Amino acid sequence: MKTWIGFLLPDDEYKEKKILIFLAEGAVLLFLSLVVMTLISRFMTLDAETVLLISMGTFVLYVGIRYITSGIEYTDVATENAYKKERKIILFRTFTFAFIFLISYIFIVEIPATIAEWFEITGLLTTAVLFMFVSSYVSLKRSYHKNKELI
Repeated sequence: MKTWIGFLLPDDEYKEKKILIFLAEGAVLLFLSLVVMTLISRFMTLDAETVLLISMGTFVLYVGIRYITSGIEYTDVATENAYKKERKIILFRTFTFAFIFLISYIFIVEIPATIAEWFEITGLLTTAVLFMFVSSYVSLKRSYHKNKELI
């Protein structure tokens, strides 16, 4: 398909179609959320940042959750061995991300000086790592079950 967004889409036609459906559904939800916020703004004051944050969050979360739960990310995982191998890769990728994030934070921002700053960076890192691991694991599990049914 020739489109300006084509470079972001996968080469697999099925995955491309599904992602375009998710983006279209997200766009409809985005439009509806803007209509609702326009109606709400008649009764209460909403600043532009709040409206933009809610709108972008609605779109990104919807598309992300639909993609993760669709089971189309890991198309080659259909056996128990492939599943276990991919699970190990997810764990390795998660720990690598945590290490790179921590080192980057220390070099770019600063070395935390107080206990409170260490708790802040640890909380941020833990949240990011948990989100990354859970989303990858759920996607892997859904893909595995979906691919197993197809065989």
